[in-house]
Amino acid sequence: MTPEPYHLSLPQGRSSAVVVASPHSGRTYTPAFLEASVLDSRGIRSSEDAFVDLLLDRVPSLGAPLITADAPRAYVDLNRSQDELDPAVIEDIPRSALNPRVSSGLGVIPRVVSNGRAIYRGKISRREALARIEAIWRPYHRQLQSLLDESRTQFGRAILIDVHSMPHEAIDSVHHTQHLPPEIVLGDRFGASCNGRITDAAEAAFRRAGFRVARNAPFAGAFIAQHYGRPSYNQHVLQIEIDRSMYMHEPLIQPNGEFHTFKARFEGVLAEIVEIGGMGMRPLAAE
Repeated sequence: MTPEPYHLSLPQGRSSAVVVASPHSGRTYTPAFLEASVLDSRGIRSSEDAFVDLLLDRVPSLGAPLITADAPRAYVDLNRSQDELDPAVIEDIPRSALNPRVSSGLGVIPRVVSNGRAIYRGKISRREALARIEAIWRPYHRQLQSLLDESRTQFGRAILIDVHSMPHEAIDSVHHTQHLPPEIVLGDRFGASCNGRITDAAEAAFRRAGFRVARNAPFAGAFIAQHYGRPSYNQHVLQIEIDRSMYMHEPLIQPNGEFHTFKARFEGVLAEIVEIGGMGMRPLAAE
C-alpha cells in the first residue's frame, strides 16, 4: 500500500484566485519504506514540513482550495522535477548534467534527509522510483495545475501560495547581521515567479501581524515556483517559509505550547492573502 497522492479540500464557494499548497507536510510512512531505511522513525521525519497542513486547515473556509501531500518528502519530493533522478540512490540511472539539488542528495527521490543523513542502505530500483513518481508525483501535479487553470478561468489569474517550514538553524546559519533573523521568508525567485505587487501585499500582511520577514534568502523557491510561476500569463507563485521553532519543538517533532497562538496569527495573514486574489482585484499585467 502506498500513500495517497494528495489531500484536496475545497471551499463551498471559491471567492479567490488563490490556491494554497503544502507539498512537504505528508507523514504517511509505510512499514515497507521504514524497513528499507536506515533511519529511525524520528530521524526520517527531519526534512518533513511537520504540521504545516494543520496550520492551513482553515483555508477552505476562507474561500480558497487547499492541496496537501500525504506521502512524506523523504519518499518522493513534490518540489522537484520528475526528471531530477539521482544515480547515487536509483539503479540504472545515467549520470547527467550537474544539478546541485541532485548532487546534494535532494532529487525527486531523495537520498538524504536534513544534515545529509542517508535514508537507505544502498540503492532502490529504477522500477520502484518510477512507480513512486507515477503514483504520487504526477497525480499531485496534475491536480495542482487543474486548480490553477480553474483560477485563471474564473478570475483571470491564478496565485499559488506554496507553504513550507524551515529549520531554525537554517536561518541562523546564513544570518550574520546584528538584527534578529527573519521568521518568515517569502520566495518569488527574485520577481520571476510572482508579480511584485502580490509579494509586497503578502509581506505587508505578515509585518502587520508582527512577523519579521525577508525575501528570497535563504530560500527563493525551487521547482514549483520555477515551473508554475508565469506572471506574464497571470499565473503567480509565492513560496512562504516559516521558522519551525515558532510552532513546534523541532528535536521531538511535536507542536509546542505556542502552536495554537501561532496558528491564529498565521490564519489572519492567510485571510489577507486570500483576499488579494478576490473578486474585486483585476488581473495583474507582467512587470
